[in-house]
Amino acid sequence: MEKIERNAPCWCGSGKKYKVCHAAFDDKLKKYEKEPYPIPTRDIIKNEAQIEGIRASSRINIAVLDYVAEHIRMGMSTAEIDDMVYQKTTELGGIPAPLGYEGFPRSCCVSINSVVCHGIPDDKTFLEDGDIVNVDVSTIYNGYFSDSSRMFLIGNVSEEARRLVDITEQSLQVGLQEVKPWKRLGDMGAAVHDFIRQNGYSVVREIGGHGIGLEFHEEPWVSYVSEKGTEMLLVPGMVFTIEPMVNMGKPDIFIDEEDDWTVCTEDGSLSAQWEITVLVTETGYEILTY
Repeated sequence: MEKIERNAPCWCGSGKKYKVCHAAFDDKLKKYEKEPYPIPTRDIIKNEAQIEGIRASSRINIAVLDYVAEHIRMGMSTAEIDDMVYQKTTELGGIPAPLGYEGFPRSCCVSINSVVCHGIPDDKTFLEDGDIVNVDVSTIYNGYFSDSSRMFLIGNVSEEARRLVDITEQSLQVGLQEVKPWKRLGDMGAAVHDFIRQNGYSVVREIGGHGIGLEFHEEPWVSYVSEKGTEMLLVPGMVFTIEPMVNMGKPDIFIDEEDDWTVCTEDGSLSAQWEITVLVTETGYEILTY
């Protein structure tokens, strides 16, 4: 880390003097520099103003998913869901982050049954009785990013599908118990993985969560098949998503060659995902989106 004079402005951009802002934090961080796993770089640690900006974006993101929850119904096309997301996001002053991101053509992702993630909404796919559906919403507001997804049960959903959705949601709470400052990110991933396996399911390995806030996708990459005591050090000011993708069958996946986006289970089994965004605090965590 670059040395900073104690009376100089802090590196985080808060405008405060270094000695009253991140000096003690940096001293503590130095103790971990020789350990084999990474420590966060300064560019992914958010200051108070940035955190408030992310909170404001998150409030819109939550409101959009609440709106989807109120209006989603059997017989609706996935394009209609996308239209709802676009209209509500822009009405609240936000911008849908997925729209145009690396060529993605829609404002949200809608993933049904064996689609793991990144399902592209269209006017030919309709919600049917018994479907389990993930709607993934991401928002830009005043330059700050937020991200979360929820599962929706359409009509008469089988008990086994309901259980998959419930266990996947419960896994977030299991992971949150391990989100504590000065612990390792791998502790969270290992706890999620163990819980999912104990319940008879598998976790997708290749796709994980991510840092977020100033960009759509930042460091760290967040695995849910990690080992305890590994991965990046958790420190106050880090913001990242917890979003395990849980399959009823095997963890293997493939990407649709036609659109190069849609991720599906290799064996055709059902998949479920819930996503939240969390801020690491001095005492634990704060849930920013859900």
